[in-house]
Amino acid sequence: MRRITLETNIQTIEPAHQLDNNDPISHFKKQFHFPKFNSNEPYIYFSGNSLGLQPVKAEQYVKEEMDAWKHLAVDGHLIAERPWFPYHEFLTSYSAEIVGAIDKEVVVMNSLTVNLHLLMTTFYRPSGVRKKILIEKHAFPSDRYAVQSQLRFHENDPNDDLIILESDEDEFIPMSIIMNYLEKYGEEIALVLLGGVNYYTGQAFDMAAITDIAQNCGCRVGFDLAHAAGNLQLNLHDWGVDFAAWCGYKYLNGGPGAPSGVFIHERHLGTTNLPRFEGWWGHDKSTRFDMPDDFKPLQTAEAWQLSNPPILSMSALLASLEIFHEAGMSQLRQKSEKLTYYLETLIKSELAEQIEIITPSLSQSRGCQVSLKMLQPNNNITKLLHDRGVISDWREPDVIRVAPVPLYNSFEDAYNFVQILNDILNECR
Repeated sequence: MRRITLETNIQTIEPAHQLDNNDPISHFKKQFHFPKFNSNEPYIYFSGNSLGLQPVKAEQYVKEEMDAWKHLAVDGHLIAERPWFPYHEFLTSYSAEIVGAIDKEVVVMNSLTVNLHLLMTTFYRPSGVRKKILIEKHAFPSDRYAVQSQLRFHENDPNDDLIILESDEDEFIPMSIIMNYLEKYGEEIALVLLGGVNYYTGQAFDMAAITDIAQNCGCRVGFDLAHAAGNLQLNLHDWGVDFAAWCGYKYLNGGPGAPSGVFIHERHLGTTNLPRFEGWWGHDKSTRFDMPDDFKPLQTAEAWQLSNPPILSMSALLASLEIFHEAGMSQLRQKSEKLTYYLETLIKSELAEQIEIITPSLSQSRGCQVSLKMLQPNNNITKLLHDRGVISDWREPDVIRVAPVPLYNSFEDAYNFVQILNDILNECR
């Protein structure tokens, strides 16, 4: 694990300043808008795991498409500066870079849970005893609802056929437990569908190892990357993952309700034996506007597209993806590991009697989110933090989720957050 060397006196702000001064990507912070505290100072924004900040260019990009609509109307599909007919293609390569895919394996479309349903239509194919779905403890509720409804749709019973992956020892789930589950239930599992990073604990799963083991058991493997895309360095193609989907509004900063991304491994593309729901935007582009009666699928992930893309929302996401392309996931991940470790070290040094970190310490087992379990829960804590200039996230019954995002957060942010939280907790005693 890559770790930083901290100054002995971490209770002072000087090490944070030094780390910020040596940060090669600190300048990207200027490319985002921050909400203001007391109409003057920016908030310490640690909620990028819920909604990323607005890129400065996003407003411009949306306005350009509004102007194109205003001045060109329907002709904007062909002659806008970025024509609308192929607009989703402007996001493809950038998205593929972020998730470690080749371009034809990726498409941006719809929203996350919609895409998970579309993908499960293809990849959840229960047969005989192989009909169960495996998800993790503390899976995001939408994922749980989606797989439960898929089971019922196929006339299976979630009470019997939904397996919850959990550990008896800790909040996070070690690889040994996962292997035990797959060994025990592998012949009965049709689909493994896990979060790449668990939204509650912040645990990052070993997706490569899980994919390998589960596929050797005959299972199809998919990941919800809502908290992983733009957070971890992913290699979906090389890992052999069957499919994945992610949202565009968390770490990818595409704005509220931003379009989702989809990955489908190239081995599944162009095949005729996989079922899917189909629409005209998945039809062969060369004959799409001939309006043929018979569907001819594209030989890419675009075959799963149903409709033409939402241009205005895609334009805001494009503004952010260009920043990711410039910064590079490798640099972002290196800073993230340092920043998160620095925050963890400060918390353990100053708040150990009041806070338990339930996110794994190993860098390969977490992204930038750190989940803080309050030993004396106070569900008013995020309001108290907000009143002092920190935006974070509370999850019942006792967890503060904080996400120092490498694109726009600093080591000074981490230092100041710990001091503010320490002051509040001492006052509440």
